[in-house]
Amino acid sequence: MKTLKYNSSFTTEAGAVLPGLEIAYHTYGNLNDEADNAIWVCHALTASSDIEAWWPGMVGEGLLFDPARYFIVCANVLGSCYGTTGPASVNPESGRPWLRKFPLITVRDLVNVHEILRKHLGIKRIHTVLGASIGGYQALEYSIMFPELIQRLVVLASGAKQTPWALAFSESMRLAMEADQTFSDSDPEGGKKGLKAARSIALISYRTVAAYNQTQVEEDDDKLTSFRAASYQAYQGEKLVKRFNPYSYWSLTCLSDTHNIGRRRGGVLNALKRITADVLCVGIRSDLLFPTDEQKLIASNTDKAEYVEIDSFYGHDGFLIETGLVTDAVRNFWVKTAKVKRDDKGKTEDRPVRLRVCRPGVA
Repeated sequence: MKTLKYNSSFTTEAGAVLPGLEIAYHTYGNLNDEADNAIWVCHALTASSDIEAWWPGMVGEGLLFDPARYFIVCANVLGSCYGTTGPASVNPESGRPWLRKFPLITVRDLVNVHEILRKHLGIKRIHTVLGASIGGYQALEYSIMFPELIQRLVVLASGAKQTPWALAFSESMRLAMEADQTFSDSDPEGGKKGLKAARSIALISYRTVAAYNQTQVEEDDDKLTSFRAASYQAYQGEKLVKRFNPYSYWSLTCLSDTHNIGRRRGGVLNALKRITADVLCVGIRSDLLFPTDEQKLIASNTDKAEYVEIDSFYGHDGFLIETGLVTDAVRNFWVKTAKVKRDDKGKTEDRPVRLRVCRPGVA
């Protein structure tokens, strides 16, 4: 992991001023001479800039994100707890962690932080910006805010704005966190019980009824307590508590709720018209949190867009697990959108690029 220290002030969309920033990021491979072979990966809610840690089977020789061909970049988002400035960071003006006083941030703020890093890295154009879930929020906004930079946009299991359904999950998680007195008291070590409960709520939206009913089924018909599904929820909640900061979780759920590409742009459909990139929207048939209609809406109202659907048992988490299907979808999209010079006058024609198809196993 590398860290960029940005010593100038940063003003958020809502008007708050951060006196400086630290931006944690990972890169894989090298930038080419034209500075246009960058793949910018936008991570989801509790992930980090380390793609290999949360999306195994995607980065490496012969894989989709091949460092021998591309310069792959992933930046930890503003508000998170993996090295980029967030609620657990020390406010230099007070000398104390921000905690609940960390300002409201939006997806557009994340993109502006990405831009600081892009300029630092010397990237002139982005070959593909790609994201799933709230990573898709970032990828969409990047393509709208800086259309001249983005050649290709890939949106997986995401949408053009936070839906009331998703907002309801966010608010339920925050209510669970507020019920933890240690979080409400702004204790730097507090909020862990609330975070565990919030994660349990979130998990229900990430998988499917069929997945729970198959993987957590009870074999003992006489059991009255200690059910497998209950143990699973508790275990997953404890896992997150060990690796994530409650105040960051709160901040990022609030950030997710701000997502609306139509804000101050005349609505979602007008905002989509600003995208000039080639677009691939990938939906997951069993996704409860981001139903496929959300990806179809983007594809239907964006120029040069196509929609691909993945049939997965795993619901929203399918984008993390079905690495082979995601790889095939994106590679096919890259082949269709590949362009090479035809003559010295700068005219172009479509010509498929020969790629070795890789089918990684389930993560």
